[in-house]
Parts: sequence; C-alpha cells; structure tokens
Amino acid sequence: MAYAWLLVAILAEVTATFSLTLSNGFARPGPSCATVVGYGVAFYALSLALRTIPTGMAYAIWSGVGTVLIALVCRVVLGQKLDLAAIGGMVLIMAGVLVMNLFSGTGAHR
Repeated sequence: MAYAWLLVAILAEVTATFSLTLSNGFARPGPSCATVVGYGVAFYALSLALRTIPTGMAYAIWSGVGTVLIALVCRVVLGQKLDLAAIGGMVLIMAGVLVMNLFSGTGAHR
C-alpha cells in the first residue's frame, strides 16, 4: 500500500506543478487552487508512504519519476521541446530509480 500512496503523491505533485505553470503567478484562481490542493495531497500521501518506505528511497522515486512525468506532460500538453540531452537525462533518472529499487537493500520494509 505504501507504493500506492507514493504513486498518489507523485501524480498529485505533477498535477500541482503543471497547474502552477497555468496559474500565471497565482493570477488565475482555478489553476492556483489546483496547485495548493495538489501540493497538499502530494505531501499528505508522501507522509503515508513514509510510514513504510525509507525517506531516501521514497524521495528519490518521488523526485525522479515526478521530474520525468512533468517534463513529458509539458512536452505533450504545452509543446515544450526536449532535446537529446534532456531525453538522455530522463533516461538516466529512470535508470537510477530502477537500480535503487531493484538492487538496493534500502527498499520498503517487508
């Protein structure tokens, strides 16, 4: 269940960050509210995930996957360009998250 909470935290954070982009410096009420609520949900869900998943592992997954997802969302929705270096960096981020989860002994307590 901890990884489900971590997934909720990641998706809420990506939603909040994307909404922040749309808020125009908190000048637009809808995206501004989505930003505040999204970050609130993200941190609450992360706090629940941290009951089981070690902080370093959870944060690495949260920040790594969140970084890749927000870059992809902005690419698809806003048409922001991703050059070869950006794509390579995202591949390395995901590889790092996978290595930590598959080969590190610091994963969730079982």
